[in-house]
Amino acid sequence: MIQRMLGVCLLGAALVAAATPARAERDAVQFFSDIRVAPDATVHDAVCFFCSVRLDGETKGDVVVFFGNIHIAGKADHDVVNFFGKVSADDNARIGGDLVGFFGMVKLGEGVSVGKDMVTMFGVVSAPESVTVGHNRVAMPPWIFLGPLILVALVVILIVHEYRASQRRRLMRGYGYPPGA
Repeated sequence: MIQRMLGVCLLGAALVAAATPARAERDAVQFFSDIRVAPDATVHDAVCFFCSVRLDGETKGDVVVFFGNIHIAGKADHDVVNFFGKVSADDNARIGGDLVGFFGMVKLGEGVSVGKDMVTMFGVVSAPESVTVGHNRVAMPPWIFLGPLILVALVVILIVHEYRASQRRRLMRGYGYPPGA
């Protein structure tokens, strides 16, 4: 039994020693701290949580931001994805893959090119006619999401109001009117 445990431990130690470490030297990943890519710099991927990305240079991979903004003045070779923020691109900026925005605004300058699809879900798009999109443009306005949400909220408020009013009427039935009578 001990020999088997020793063999398993030695095998595990050999596998750990032989493992190659993951390399992300050219990736920029931040939490709560903005990422800025200088005009003469290049990164592979830029991923940001609760912060913003300013891309003056180039990304060879994707740009992904959660709860922050993306500003593109340079070139993004692959996809640009933003959740709950604003995507803006200066004049003649280039996005090689898809441009996706959820619950935010997309504002593009003159001559911006998007290589594949431009998708905006529950957000607003501001793009001049000179913007070129390789495949499809999909824009779902925010009222499609907010309309039913507001309707459900109003129904809940009405139900709570009526329930409280019925409780108040039931409570007041036990007292004579006017009070002290």
